[in-house]
Amino acid sequence: MRRGYFGVVSGRSTGGTPAVEALTAARVAFTLHPYTHLDDSRDFGAEAARELGVDELRIFKTLVVDIGVGRPSLAVGIVPVAGRLDLKAFAAALKAKKAVLAEPADAERSSGYVIGGISPIGQRTPLPTVLDETALLFDTVFVSAGKRGLQVQLSPADLLALTRATWADIAR
Repeated sequence: MRRGYFGVVSGRSTGGTPAVEALTAARVAFTLHPYTHLDDSRDFGAEAARELGVDELRIFKTLVVDIGVGRPSLAVGIVPVAGRLDLKAFAAALKAKKAVLAEPADAERSSGYVIGGISPIGQRTPLPTVLDETALLFDTVFVSAGKRGLQVQLSPADLLALTRATWADIAR
């Protein structure tokens, strides 16, 4: 492992992403975990869990969601890769009438990341964010560090603070 200024990098060099820059600027403890992403893989979270040997309950996926009625209004849900986002619970957590997954192009444009590498940290456009409450069961959790094949491990409290998220029961 190579120790960074405020984080630890396990394995090979990873290069910077807006998420890593935001983590470093915030001076929080984190560990980067690079792994080999297979180009034909579309279940990005399961791939990360398998490649890193981490339980799917500790790896969280970042989903961009449209909570607008009649016109797009985006928000972010962070849930374990072992589960799914409960759209009704997510809408209720944000006091919205309904929620649907955002179009992939809208998610990429808003976040500044590509699908499969969308991090909740360092997004181009900060959005209302809800973290599933199961994250609070762990000392640390994993989320995308801003590109496919790179996860960041950090405390749920730091994840909440960095994303200005609230937490709620939004996974099923």
